[in-house]
Amino acid sequence: MIEFKIIKKSKKSKARLGIIKTPHGIIRTPSWVPVATQAVVKTLTSEEVKKAKSQILICNTFHLHLKPGERIIEKEGGLHNFMNWQFPLMTDSGGFQVFSLGFGRDLGVGKVLKYFPENSLVEVIEAKKQPKNLKITPEGVYFKSFIDGKELFLGPKESIKIQEKLGADIIFAFDECTSPLCSFDYAKKSLERTNKWAKICLKVKRSNQSIFGIIQGSRYKNLRQESAKFINSLGFDGFGIGGDLGKTKKEMKKILTWVIPFLDERKPRHLLGIGKLEDIENIIKLGIDTFDCIVPTRYGRHGIAFTSQGRIDLGKRKFLNDKNPIDKKCSCYVCQNYRRNYISHLFRAGEVTANRLITFHNIYFFNSFVEKMRKKIREGKL
Repeated sequence: MIEFKIIKKSKKSKARLGIIKTPHGIIRTPSWVPVATQAVVKTLTSEEVKKAKSQILICNTFHLHLKPGERIIEKEGGLHNFMNWQFPLMTDSGGFQVFSLGFGRDLGVGKVLKYFPENSLVEVIEAKKQPKNLKITPEGVYFKSFIDGKELFLGPKESIKIQEKLGADIIFAFDECTSPLCSFDYAKKSLERTNKWAKICLKVKRSNQSIFGIIQGSRYKNLRQESAKFINSLGFDGFGIGGDLGKTKKEMKKILTWVIPFLDERKPRHLLGIGKLEDIENIIKLGIDTFDCIVPTRYGRHGIAFTSQGRIDLGKRKFLNDKNPIDKKCSCYVCQNYRRNYISHLFRAGEVTANRLITFHNIYFFNSFVEKMRKKIREGKL
């Protein structure tokens, strides 16, 4: 089980400093959580991820269920031993895949829209509609394996059993992550399912792992607040704020202001799947304690590095003549030992080492950025 202690509350915002104690060490919050989908942060070893200042990782229940399977991981003593990461871990519930492999894939949308339909030419998801490649039922979700095409079922009972075998310190209740294109009626039906599944998850859990309940309700204020009140009443150890988060970053901020006042402040709050650099300060100021995001690793694999002067694309030819480190102000191993021209050459030559070097720097940069946010809270500046 975890223990959460608030060290300091900001007088300027809803930001707060805290410590989450887990069986595998402490997490100083606010904290960004790198995504280790298949029990690995892509291109890096666990030792490298730790050297990049990471405190906790989140792994993907759905993908680990498909390969290698939770039984194999359980035989190794759980995820911590399997991936050689003796520090805090989270596993998601598989609820995000209900969206990403469902309506997200069908309609080509993410959790936050860059546009919103203003006419009938753009499909809006009504209450009885089903995704093309999976079936959502009151009991759970029928998926097709992208490995062999076989049908597999994942519901609240199955999700918890898998997560218990994986053995992370923090697990999440099974939910349905909604699409930003869902109608009010669809969001209402979806929330009813998620609320029902939350109760089942608590009932079937047998382990000493801490479990977070997930707030859903799409972009609808009354549904979001209904969800926050209900999940808060069930006795979860913490909270995840999930689902689609509106059509703009402004609407995302509004959604967070709707739900956070209804959550027990003595418990940690995790924002699922959000954490772009421009989002971080805002979500921390709203009272978020932890948040996960794939941006630093995904961008790194595409040659994009984050710096104190903004993003740079090391795949561009001009960097072949640049003898500077990725960021002169960065103290990471990569910036102390390698130069832009070499990394650019590796990336343009298709060498995977480039991905590794940029990813390491990006993770270090994001963790350092959040470290500065913690310092600002401590000094009363945020």
